[in-house]
Amino acid sequence: MKFHRLGQLMSIAFLACAAGAAAAQAAWPTKPIRIVVTFPPGGAPDTLARILADKWASLGQPVTVDNKPGAGGNIGTDLVAKSAPDGATLVIGTVGTHGINASLYPNLPYHPQRDFTPITFLASTPNLLVVNNSVPAKTTQELIDLAKKTPLTFGSSGSGTSIHLSGELFNTMAGVKMQHIPYKGRAQAIPDLLGGRITMIFDNMPSALPLVKSGELRAIAVTSAKRSAAAPQIPTLAESGLPGFEATSWFGLFAPANLPREVQMKINAETTRVLGLPDVKEKLATLGLDPAPGTPEQLASLVQSEMTKWAKVVKESGAKPD
Repeated sequence: MKFHRLGQLMSIAFLACAAGAAAAQAAWPTKPIRIVVTFPPGGAPDTLARILADKWASLGQPVTVDNKPGAGGNIGTDLVAKSAPDGATLVIGTVGTHGINASLYPNLPYHPQRDFTPITFLASTPNLLVVNNSVPAKTTQELIDLAKKTPLTFGSSGSGTSIHLSGELFNTMAGVKMQHIPYKGRAQAIPDLLGGRITMIFDNMPSALPLVKSGELRAIAVTSAKRSAAAPQIPTLAESGLPGFEATSWFGLFAPANLPREVQMKINAETTRVLGLPDVKEKLATLGLDPAPGTPEQLASLVQSEMTKWAKVVKESGAKPD
């Protein structure tokens, strides 16, 4: 009986230690957090990262946003892929870094699935086709007609981004050959667009809409399947002469591979909490961002489907990294 009693006590002690270890493992954050944004400040990924950093400040650890632009987002993404899986280093993944780049770059230094732990989908937004005000075309069809007669250029925030591939998809579906001009982030492309040195850009809605509202640029169409609630007066490309056109920018939160499940779910819960705050939802809505947090498994499924979708676009368009 004594041995039986001793065994019971040892089992209880073991379970208590295991529970304590699991609780300690899920105690996130335990060190300063760095959210890597793979593009310069000012775009949608940067906005989302800074919202998280601001709201996570209450968790008791410093949170910084680290902009690491370059190579279509590959530089910053690879940095996170090679970081410790302890919840201290995260990245705002995009349709480019976790969907397009796998087929665009022959020697991609990371794998969008194997090298990351998905946390949660953050938000999506359509791209907005905007042109310099001197461009005579005011509709999609007028722009297509102009492109067939006159050499036109479209800028992007880097090769392989959804901004770039939206233009390549436009070329393929409209039967035109606009020249792609890549920049190191949309912040560098916009001054050239405003100055008339490039014709247009398929910019993220949060970045482009304020310039349209101020009259500095003219909106032609949105790239989503349906009109955006942030600008319902702007038609879609699909309804304006290019049926079936759809290219939506999306953003998800990822950690390095092999992040413990308990930590993964803790970060998921904290991110979901932030995206559900009334002030955050209101701010994102005004920017044309639609927050839709979900499970890690849903984000993993999205990555798989986007890699398949964009592989076909890259092949058909002949798009190459610059």
